[in-house]
Amino acid sequence: MARTSTKEKLKVINDNPKLWLQNFVKIQDNNGDAVPFKVNEQQCEFVDSMVKFNIISKARQIGFSTLSLGLCLYYACTNNSTNYLLVSYKQESSSSLFEKLKVMYDSLPHDKYSFPKIKRSNRDEFLMDNGSRIQCSIAGLKDIGRGTTYQYILLSEFAFYQNQEKVLLSAEQALAKNLTSKVVIETTSNGFNHYQEVFMNAYKKKSKYKSFFFPFYSSAYEKQFKHDYNQAEDWYKESNSGRRLCPADLDGDEKILHGKGASLKQLMWRRWKLLDMSIQEFYQEFPSNSMESFITSGFSVFDQSKVLERINATPEPLPKTELNHLAEPLLRYINRGLFIFKLPKRGERYYGGADTASGSGGDSSTITILDSDGEQVLSFYHNKVPVYAFAEIINLLGRFYHYAFFVIERNSYGLPLIERLRKEYDYLNLYKHKVFNQQTGRKQMKLGWQTTEVTKSILVSDFKEHFEVGMVMIHCKETLAQMQIFVESNGKTGNKGGNGNHDDLVLSFAFAVQAIKANIWYV
Repeated sequence: MARTSTKEKLKVINDNPKLWLQNFVKIQDNNGDAVPFKVNEQQCEFVDSMVKFNIISKARQIGFSTLSLGLCLYYACTNNSTNYLLVSYKQESSSSLFEKLKVMYDSLPHDKYSFPKIKRSNRDEFLMDNGSRIQCSIAGLKDIGRGTTYQYILLSEFAFYQNQEKVLLSAEQALAKNLTSKVVIETTSNGFNHYQEVFMNAYKKKSKYKSFFFPFYSSAYEKQFKHDYNQAEDWYKESNSGRRLCPADLDGDEKILHGKGASLKQLMWRRWKLLDMSIQEFYQEFPSNSMESFITSGFSVFDQSKVLERINATPEPLPKTELNHLAEPLLRYINRGLFIFKLPKRGERYYGGADTASGSGGDSSTITILDSDGEQVLSFYHNKVPVYAFAEIINLLGRFYHYAFFVIERNSYGLPLIERLRKEYDYLNLYKHKVFNQQTGRKQMKLGWQTTEVTKSILVSDFKEHFEVGMVMIHCKETLAQMQIFVESNGKTGNKGGNGNHDDLVLSFAFAVQAIKANIWYV
């Protein structure tokens, strides 16, 4: 068998960024020793799957900024006359990134192989004699990348930028218009902001960006946090007569995490970390799922630990193949706004809530239907359904679920919806409330729920109680996501405003709770 020449080996290495980094670049490990840059499992997944526009949500210190430094160095050394940009949110972080880059370059085996030489190096520029350049910039100082096009742009810790929308727009405009250029947003989360909106749109596949999420129990942490893990295990043993954590010791959250892949050692470390940080702080720094990373704290209306516990256990909706018997107008929405978790049972009564929007692309029109035990069987949300079409959807779904009893808000667009249901579709199983005529003193029955400051407090309080004491079971992930950002501020409740956040599903579920509480059946 013919032996592979050195030239052929070098070609194989130079064509593969993971091999190039492992063979030529050294980084410092936790002990301060210089070791080959061997791409870990999560970094490998990203390199193999990345596209032109990439956004990463992750737990802390998993190594993605280091990976981007290595990739920029690889591309700059193997491609002539190309530009690369590293953006950070403050000078200290920018300097740290650039120093790591220089250490990587210095670690290259210059005595054995030929690499581009440094032509100019200062605190924010790395120019090579092959014409390639790596620059560092700080978000907010100026329009980043103006006058230059870049093959690779890293927006590091993007969630902490003060001007996220402007920076992202500038980065996209500065990206080279070819098939191989890439922009990478990598960050831990920082509450609800433009980053959260961009990531969630990507996560829902409603964006040109491809989302990546890497939880705290990723295999990369086994090596990265080795010393912490061992210390946590020693702590646990000291507190438990020398015993390690075993599956029988796990609580509800831990059982779910263990089932998803978290090792017992990682769960001991989680308990150890929670000794000096709140669960909300842990969720933000070391999330186990993409929704958890955006956890709010302080004035959240719903118990966030219960919301996250439910998020980790929600089932998938029924596939379209099991729903072909639905009415024709509903088929287009199956798993594209309409999510059915359970089909109607013979003899069961169902209770629904609906919140109506204009259908112009802003707020969504939403429906929640529960069975008599409080288990969610259906969720619907869509922001481009006009009122007349939404009335037909409620009629069809309500009749499918045994003429479900509906509580529908009568405010704004709700009133014409109720009138259409009653007059055009003869749908009469609707909530009524009593109103006194202030002139005659007589009482009148009006269809629909009239939302005021007082009645909204009742809505929210009843929903909170039913959820937190286990009287209802939520299956819709989007409803739970909206519950994460549903807050109380200045005596008023609603979503944590801006960035496209909504609370429409929270309201429709709250109306469904009122339907069960009323326990009325007009038809």
